[in-house]
Amino acid sequence: MAVIKVIELVGQSKRGWQAAVQAAVEEAAKTIRHITGVEVLNWTGNVANGEIVEYKANVKLVFRVESEDE
Repeated sequence: MAVIKVIELVGQSKRGWQAAVQAAVEEAAKTIRHITGVEVLNWTGNVANGEIVEYKANVKLVFRVESEDE
């Protein structure tokens, strides 16, 4: 039986919210194997001089926990 774990992360990008989600997934994938899903919780950003200068996405990542057999 598989065990699934969910973690919450914040991705950031200067290009857009989708890029912020992708950044979170890519960074997590460097140290976490078996990522199977992502859920976007909310979108935020930093504003300077009336323009969005940084996009942020709070996400939940889902991955399968490895068993000792693997």
